[in-house]
Amino acid sequence: MEVKTPFQSKTIMTDLVLPSETNPLNNLFGGELLARMDRAASISARRHSRRIVVTASVNHVAFNKTVPLGSVVTIEAKVSRAFKTSMEVFIDVWIEDRESGERTKANEAIYTFVAVDETGNPIKVPQITPETKEETERFHAALRRKQLSLVLAGKMKPSEATELKALFV
Repeated sequence: MEVKTPFQSKTIMTDLVLPSETNPLNNLFGGELLARMDRAASISARRHSRRIVVTASVNHVAFNKTVPLGSVVTIEAKVSRAFKTSMEVFIDVWIEDRESGERTKANEAIYTFVAVDETGNPIKVPQITPETKEETERFHAALRRKQLSLVLAGKMKPSEATELKALFV
């Protein structure tokens, strides 16, 4: 199976925040942003695996800045690491100032997808080779996040979480 790069899964979605998508403070609903991130991440995972993908988990979401009505929102998603049948997708959310055009990172998220066949059974996915410093950092951190998730779910013993032990020893 061919090894791929995060760039090959890069997905960029740009949209405008409309009045029907905002709360009483005229900021984008968090749920609306989650849905947009899920769509972008799903496309990214599908580009990487070339398979049907399903959202397995939303591992992390940070709503650091509000997204005001009328903002141009750009969501960038890339597979940060591939495991056996799952893929971690890192999502960056940018907002564009209406007057200056300056882009500011507003939010980020990490989703996990599983590739499945036509009957819904998990199927192997290609591995990832990071190319940039940021991609390499996200690649290595993905294994720590996966191990932490498995430990918290009771699917891995803490003593087996080699990457987590390395952080504390």
